[in-house]
Parts: sequence; C-alpha cells; structure tokens
Amino acid sequence: MARTRFAPDRGLTRRMVTTMFLIGLLYVVFVGVLIAVLGRAWPLILVFAGGLFVAQFWFSDRIAAFSMGAREVTPAQAPELHGAVDRLCALANMPKPRVAIADTDVPNAFATGRNQRNSMVCATTGLLRRLEPEELEGVLAHELSHVAHRDVAVMTIASFLGVLAGLMTRVALFSGLGRSRDNNANLLLLLIPLISVVVYVISFLLTRLLSRYRELSADRAGALLTGRPSALGAALTKISGEMSRIPTRDLRQAEPFNAFYFVPALSGQSMATLLSSHPPLERRLDQLGRISSQLGQ
Repeated sequence: MARTRFAPDRGLTRRMVTTMFLIGLLYVVFVGVLIAVLGRAWPLILVFAGGLFVAQFWFSDRIAAFSMGAREVTPAQAPELHGAVDRLCALANMPKPRVAIADTDVPNAFATGRNQRNSMVCATTGLLRRLEPEELEGVLAHELSHVAHRDVAVMTIASFLGVLAGLMTRVALFSGLGRSRDNNANLLLLLIPLISVVVYVISFLLTRLLSRYRELSADRAGALLTGRPSALGAALTKISGEMSRIPTRDLRQAEPFNAFYFVPALSGQSMATLLSSHPPLERRLDQLGRISSQLGQ
C-alpha cells in the first residue's frame, strides 16, 4: 500500500488483524463442520466457498455501487465534487479514486474498493445539495481514509463468512431437507442451518464491532488531514438532523447499506449499540471536539 498522509491508526490495525483472525478461525471451523456433515460432497463445498469469496472480494465495489445506484461522473459533469476529491488526494498523497454520484435525497456518502487503485467514492445528490464546501470536504476526507486504511477491503472479507452462512442455510432449507426417509441423514442436515445461524451471529457481531471503531478512526483521520474537525462535526450534525425529514420508504431502502455509509440511514427505530454499524452521534462529536481542542481551534 502506498503510504499516505492520513494519520496512522495502530488501534484500527490491531482490531482489523484480530477480527480477521477470529473470522478466519470461525471460517475454518464452519467449513470443517460442513465437510464432516456432507461427507463426500466436500470438494463441492470448497469450490463453492472459494468461488464465492473470490467473487465477493473482486467485484464487491461494483456490486455495492450498482446496489446503491452510484453513477460514475466526469470532472465536466461534477466539477465541484471532483475538485474536492482532487484537493484531498493531493493533500493525502494518494491515488484519486473514481468519483460517483447516487441520485437519492438521502444525504450520505460512501467509499468502496479492494485497494487504493481500485476504489470509488460516492456522494448522494441529497448530500451535495445540503453541505457547504468545507463540510463536504470533511465527509470526503472521512471516506477516503477508509480507502487509505484498507478497512473497506477488510470489511468485505470479514462479511464474507456471514454471507456464506446465510447461503448455506437457504440451501439446506430448500434442497429437500426433511424429505429423506433416513432419519440420521435428516438429523445431520438439520445441523447445517443451526450451525449457520450461530456462525452468522458471531461473524455479524465481530464485523459490527470493527465497523464502529473504523468510523471513529475515519472521523479522526479525516479531521486531522483537513485540519477542520468542526466542519466534519457540522456535517455530521446536519446530516443526522436531515435524516428525520427523509421519507421512511427511502430510509428503509438505504438501511441495508448502513455499513458503507457516512451516517446510518435509520427508519425511526432505535438501534442497540451492540448491533449498530456506527457509533452514537454524541461519541463522534465528542471525539471531534477533543481534536479541535488539540488543534487550538
């Protein structure tokens, strides 16, 4: 990875390594159980799991961009957005990612990509309409720090096990489970969805724990890069306040992608801290306030 001027975060690195180790261990146990349960079908399991992993890692940026309606734009089509990204990339000494806009009134932004040279940063039309230039740069710096710290790729890999567990549950439930006259076979196949659920829950909690920390890390790195933590704090406050004015239908459509977004899109329901993809707004603002004090602002 090319060295950037984003503030290094050893805490984030330790958490990513720890999460990947635990996810990897869980993955080995899960595949081992599947092989033991399904017997001779183990080559198919390995090929299926390996193919799914490669596809998710290699095409995750395109899948995410397509799912969220991101449309790549040229400097002529979005000069202000490209100008902000150009300035931040020059300041951070990192390659410029592809720039996209998602046509939705939900004010948000996200970054995706497996590395710095295969990345995309996207802002919604709702975000561009509402933020001042300094606030927009703060949000974009936050998103670019995700790319610089490689946590986008790590989150993609970490979420793979949950996807695999969910697919295995569906396969077990809809592939003749319980139709066999062999009670022992039925009992073994019943273990697949049960084990898959346990694996999914553990991997989900691990990725959520990492996701909350990576958001705090991105806030800190973005604020230090721009030197304007107050602008990022203003953007956070403005976007969070505007969410309550967005139609519930639009928020529900955006909710599945909360882990990617700058601010989670909530549909008016409280979310337990343990299950949230983002830390509470108060905690993020408190951190930015401390950074402002350190910078003498």
